[in-house]
Amino acid sequence: MPRETLTKDQIITAAIELLDADGADGLSMRKLGQHLGSAATAVYWHVPNKDDLLALAGEHVWSEIPRSRAVDTDWRAAATELATAMYAMLTEHPWVLPAVGTHFLYGPNMAAWQEYGYGIIERAGFTGTDQDWALSALFTFVFGSVLGEATDATWRSQARRRGEDPDRALADELARAKDVARQFPRLQARLAAGADLDNPDARRTAFDYGLQALLDGLQARL
Repeated sequence: MPRETLTKDQIITAAIELLDADGADGLSMRKLGQHLGSAATAVYWHVPNKDDLLALAGEHVWSEIPRSRAVDTDWRAAATELATAMYAMLTEHPWVLPAVGTHFLYGPNMAAWQEYGYGIIERAGFTGTDQDWALSALFTFVFGSVLGEATDATWRSQARRRGEDPDRALADELARAKDVARQFPRLQARLAAGADLDNPDARRTAFDYGLQALLDGLQARL
């Protein structure tokens, strides 16, 4: 695609596609140019380097989180919807979580999410710095809940770059983790009972449980 017809929005969209497939380590300006059918130099014309590209992609995905609840909606329902939408975005784009620790991803889209979140917390009845702690607790809980998906995605992308089957590589890692867990009686008992928090369904159940427990705790502080 010639430089004249290539847009920054097209570049960001293509970068997100590559990041979803291979993570941040698998993204390069050369691969992005190939993905777009363009030379890497055409990409550089719009975005100067990979770090800026990752920051743009990380900021863009926050626009995917809907903010549709009316202002008079029950605050718990609105908080549940927002946290669940954030969880869905982060599991769809698992590279965002590690990128937050290495890049400045803050921009208008993330700020709009925070503004909406503060509206929910304010509607609940929190005031002053309690609003900050309540929204931070919600934000931190969702990020922590996505750690498993982010780890899986990293393992898979690393396996692909090594030329290994990602499903087999992930299964081997999980098997080693379970071997370690069996050395501890309480973990062994949970494994014997069939507890498996490493599959997506169990992770989503754990997220729903934890979210409502968190909201119970916030409500008790009102």
